[in-house]
Amino acid sequence: GEVDWFSLTAVILLLCFAPFIVFFFIMACDQYQCSISHPILDLYNGEATLLTIWNRAPSFTWAAAKIYAIWVTFQVVLYMCVPDIMHKILPGYVGGVQDGARTPAGLINKYEVNGLQCWIITHVLWVANAQYLHWFSPTIIIDNWIPLLWCTNILGYAVSTLAFIKAYLFPTNPEDCKFTGNIFYNYMMGIEFNPRIGKWFDFKLFFNGRPGIVVWTLINLSYAAKQQELYGYVTNSMILVNVLQAVYVLDFFWNEAWYLKTIDICHDHFGWYLGWGDCVWLPFLYTLQGLYLVYNPIQLSTPHAAGVLILGLVGYYIFRSTNHQKDLFRRTEGNCKIWGKKPTFIECSYRSADGGIHKSKLMTSGFWGVARHMNYTGDLMGSLAYCLACGGEHLLPYFYIVYMTILLVHRCIRDEHRCSNKYGKDWECYTAAVPYRLLPNIF
Repeated sequence: GEVDWFSLTAVILLLCFAPFIVFFFIMACDQYQCSISHPILDLYNGEATLLTIWNRAPSFTWAAAKIYAIWVTFQVVLYMCVPDIMHKILPGYVGGVQDGARTPAGLINKYEVNGLQCWIITHVLWVANAQYLHWFSPTIIIDNWIPLLWCTNILGYAVSTLAFIKAYLFPTNPEDCKFTGNIFYNYMMGIEFNPRIGKWFDFKLFFNGRPGIVVWTLINLSYAAKQQELYGYVTNSMILVNVLQAVYVLDFFWNEAWYLKTIDICHDHFGWYLGWGDCVWLPFLYTLQGLYLVYNPIQLSTPHAAGVLILGLVGYYIFRSTNHQKDLFRRTEGNCKIWGKKPTFIECSYRSADGGIHKSKLMTSGFWGVARHMNYTGDLMGSLAYCLACGGEHLLPYFYIVYMTILLVHRCIRDEHRCSNKYGKDWECYTAAVPYRLLPNIF
């Protein structure tokens, strides 16, 4: 397949600028109390140069490298060597060995789903260390934040490069490789669909879930500990960010087996975009709210805090119920009750690659009747809540909602484009029945 110029330009810009964007935000907090405009004005007025900013930033340290190496090794051990027992203990939780979605070449991979267990073990140890063991300070993460940024970059680029070379030399499933004629695009968007080392070590599942998402809640706890150390108290805004983001992290791990069948694992090949993104972009940029609150300890008024909490929980409820309704509908093939009534749907037919005709049902009731992507709407409400917990003084904590809006609107348009090609006329009937994408009566 050939790559169009727009995609190629976007790919090269991202490869060059994404690491710079991460550094810019972290540096702005470290040197300018999280102001975005201040460093830009300093550069513009000549009061700072890129070199002086760079020289003021902490550099790579072996201490951080040691912390990071121990951390990643610990997660590999938990993932590879501790089979899941949570699914035997927790009613309703799906864990242990599970099937993924069918790949384009028709393969079904097996996964050891034990993310929730990894998260629980890690956090039990974290709390035990803070209370009793005192092996390291709970502020260890933020104290080494910029040196750790260099370590995560080394791993992110190393993993992406390894996956890239592996795809050429010894791919796991050669028939699922996607080579375009362009080396940059191959490197960034990935060639192999599900690269593995050995039978069980799956790059996508490990990097998507373990070093990145398990650490998300630890980073937030480390921020809270830093607030306590610096100011002698933890603000209600920090508690809100910790609670709301923990809800999403736990949701991710509770539904890990379900996520194996969703977009990231289903459609994306494993390249720099996932490898570097999970190691660097996710832990550093998704946690900017807590970092901001370390430098700007904002105590919210009770109504403001309550508003943020309600927005976050309602958003989460919409996100989860919407996904649950679709799952229920698929599992029972429509023989279920949604909001107390039998669901309505539009029957679609499509032709698969081998020329067979298949039928598919698109639901038009419950949240799926309100808008076509209410799961994204809920997700965006949750994202907005963490940002609003930081007050309105600065732009930096709002990076997340801006980024998520762009990401989800793009994903929404990409999905619709794919469906419109797949279902044709039937898709038009569906969009007539459910006219709005994300916001009823608006978009």
